[in-house]
Amino acid sequence: MINKIIKLKKIIKYLSLHNKEDLYFFKIKYLGKKGILNSLFKDFKKIHSKYEKKKIGKILNELKKNILEKINNNKKINKSNNTDINFNTDITLPGKKINYGSIHPISIIEKKILKIFNNIGFNFISGQEIEDDWHNFTALNFEKDHPSRDMQDTFFFKKNNSFLLRTHTSSVQIRYMKKNTPPIRIISSGKVYRNETISAKSNCMFHQIEGLCVDKKISFLDLKKNIEYFIKNLFGNKKIRIRPSYFPFTEPSLEIDVLLGKKKKNHIKMTKGTGWLEIMGCGMVDPNVLKNVNIDPNIYSGYAFGLGIERIAILYYEIDDIRMFLENDLRFLKQFNFLNY
Repeated sequence: MINKIIKLKKIIKYLSLHNKEDLYFFKIKYLGKKGILNSLFKDFKKIHSKYEKKKIGKILNELKKNILEKINNNKKINKSNNTDINFNTDITLPGKKINYGSIHPISIIEKKILKIFNNIGFNFISGQEIEDDWHNFTALNFEKDHPSRDMQDTFFFKKNNSFLLRTHTSSVQIRYMKKNTPPIRIISSGKVYRNETISAKSNCMFHQIEGLCVDKKISFLDLKKNIEYFIKNLFGNKKIRIRPSYFPFTEPSLEIDVLLGKKKKNHIKMTKGTGWLEIMGCGMVDPNVLKNVNIDPNIYSGYAFGLGIERIAILYYEIDDIRMFLENDLRFLKQFNFLNY
């Protein structure tokens, strides 16, 4: 024990403390409850020989004195150094739990969809949210008296309705086709705005993804194969059905439904008892749209498709209220972490 104390005295004598942190850990190591000095005094109490006790007690007190002197001599460090160390902190306590952020479910679905179409050659492009009438309506074959031009559907900026918040991302495709010649294979996504009543099924702002393919000899079969590829990669082997529909910018126009069935209550609610949920619209690009962007419809043809990301997210995560995506409720959002993508 004597040799151990002598060795410690030498260590302390030549030990350098450079800052508050060094001083703090020095105190913990030698003067703490579980420190070296306390441990030595416990061993000292077990000695029965009075001669040994007297001899060891002397050098043990010298060690304690050396430790205290070392601390006192370094008081200047304690005052001058800017390192912020709280000497009342118990460093043996467990650290605070770090709450990791998560990717928003809309972003997760958007990235999944873009990745699927990127794998078959679609390139992502983006565009402006404030549009003019020509790019948002006229170039897409909307007649002047079409219902979508009514104030009930569109947020206009000026009295003459010359500028508006885009109602779909198709305007991005028009701007791209004006500046680029076929072959074209693009996909765009972003926010769109419509003057609708907010409810569990609709909102005045939502997210949309639209794709466009224009080239020589593009047929309806190309569209059908790509739609089937997309649904299989996102939802698995779900049954789909194709229904005729109407969109001003495609001819023929179609809507795609996915079979959910009627086994679950929320499926019955989402499909209004039919078991089928409409997830996207599509069709062959109307020749008038190609003419409006100076692409010859006698040489080129194409197809386009569009889908609402919220609608896909509702189906993918089986959520029955679209408003939950924008309420910023952490109890809802924390369920979607980085592992989901």
